[in-house]
Amino acid sequence: MPLISKYEAVLPRHIAFIMDGNGRWAKKRGLPRTAGHREGAKTLRRLIRDLDDIGIEYATFYAFSTENWKRSDEEVSALMKLLEENLDDLVNYENENIRLRFIGGRERLSQVLRDKMEEAERRSCDRTGLTVTLAINYGGRDDIVRAAKKASELIRDGFLKPEELTEDTFESLLQTADIPPVDLMVRTGGELRLSNFLTWQTTYSELYFCDTLWCDFTKKDLEKAIGEFSKRNRRFGDAK
Repeated sequence: MPLISKYEAVLPRHIAFIMDGNGRWAKKRGLPRTAGHREGAKTLRRLIRDLDDIGIEYATFYAFSTENWKRSDEEVSALMKLLEENLDDLVNYENENIRLRFIGGRERLSQVLRDKMEEAERRSCDRTGLTVTLAINYGGRDDIVRAAKKASELIRDGFLKPEELTEDTFESLLQTADIPPVDLMVRTGGELRLSNFLTWQTTYSELYFCDTLWCDFTKKDLEKAIGEFSKRNRRFGDAK
């Protein structure tokens, strides 16, 4: 009997993933870091189907951060090429009814990648199953700054009064406006930090860290994370 059946009543609605450890996975095998990223892409495609099979509604993956531009030109170029290649595969989820969308600044991305992102969103926009969000050139602080700029423009142009700027209003200006807050944040690879990912959206997320490298992360590991989530008492600031 699969582990997940024990926790069907308390599934997280939205799970976010920091997919860490690809480089270390490759190094352990004497392979270049790019080999780890390619293996990690296979894990991503497999896990998306696992999430859909379990019944998760939303999943967000940290594919490339605003800080990742600091890596070597060779690695950044390889990562961008890998993203371009894998979007062709990720969009082919017609049978699973999976929707694909993206967050992050697109201005630094290649025209080829931007076109593929737009096509993927267009082709999958009417699907009603699992919503998969890929964060590419994304940073939590950057997301908040972009929302703050939108708010200031609305106030400047008379569409919003300063006293009308509430948390809900501000949240509606974030790139994740149509996605519920993160219930469970999973980070693989043994590191214990959030690395500027979904800063606003994870305020009351349950955090789950594991030593498993992303390339080795399986459905069993996913079920273990969800099982841990199901045991936690989420009080959202309430004393009870």
